[in-house]
Amino acid sequence: MTTYTVLPGDSLWRIAVKFQIGLSEIIAANPRLSNPDLIFPGQIINIPAIEREITAFENEVVRLVNAERARNGLPPLIQNWEVSRVARYKSQDFINRNYFGHDSPTYGSPSNMLRSFGILFSANAENIARSQTSPAAVMNSWMGSAGHRANILSPLYNQIGVGVARDSSGRLFWTQMFIRS
Repeated sequence: MTTYTVLPGDSLWRIAVKFQIGLSEIIAANPRLSNPDLIFPGQIINIPAIEREITAFENEVVRLVNAERARNGLPPLIQNWEVSRVARYKSQDFINRNYFGHDSPTYGSPSNMLRSFGILFSANAENIARSQTSPAAVMNSWMGSAGHRANILSPLYNQIGVGVARDSSGRLFWTQMFIRS
């Protein structure tokens, strides 16, 4: 957790975007805010942190995806932090709800999940995996599967979000979400 001092003109939404963290996470980290719509310059706001290793894994998967796309003559995908946030929620949902599949008992289909988080898109796809111990291992797994490979190499998508969650035994759950914005 880190802290941020509110500046003139700030809103919680602007702070959330600045730190690439969800507004709901900032509100949850600041229970003393009686009205999240009313913050003042000089006020100290808690900013929840994402484990560095998790964000490093997510960023490396994006790098590896774009390397595969480059090898196949495709443009790179733009990493969208809001889509990564949704993908991270999906990976955590696997752990919380003890399932593994594209349709979440919490959020429904990947399309419905993205829409429920306010993500606008004209096309989307999702790759999921579990138990691989590194970005290279999960990418090798996905590239060895025709359906997952097709999502990674599809010219239809222009943005990507990657989310990783770790369960209490250390097992990793991986979600890639692709969108066309």
